[in-house]
Amino acid sequence: QVQLAESGGGLVQAGGSLRLSCEASDRTSSRYVMGWFRQAPGKEREFVAAISWSEGRTDYADSVKGRFSISRDNAKRTVYLQMNSLKPEDTAVYYCARGPYYALGSRSYAGYAYWGQGTQVTVSS
Repeated sequence: QVQLAESGGGLVQAGGSLRLSCEASDRTSSRYVMGWFRQAPGKEREFVAAISWSEGRTDYADSVKGRFSISRDNAKRTVYLQMNSLKPEDTAVYYCARGPYYALGSRSYAGYAYWGQGTQVTVSS
């Protein structure tokens, strides 16, 4: 069973930055993509960003493009989400997820099989 552990969430002011981390319990191979999703109160879980483990290809939701950056460290089995210029509407629980290679670009939570417990990000105005 794959376990994913997010960290780095917190409370920040609008315009501030946070870096989220997600560490996997096992080695992530080129078969998979790592993604970040978020869920705000009263809203559906939505795609944020994803990266292919082998090539580092990335995909971003339009709402975060230019502000967020996803990256990975193979040796540390960790994927990061650098969040800059945070807005109040970014407030949500952020989840790390792993899916098959073909999930990249689909932006669907249904394509990801393994999920972390989530980390809260709150952006104040």
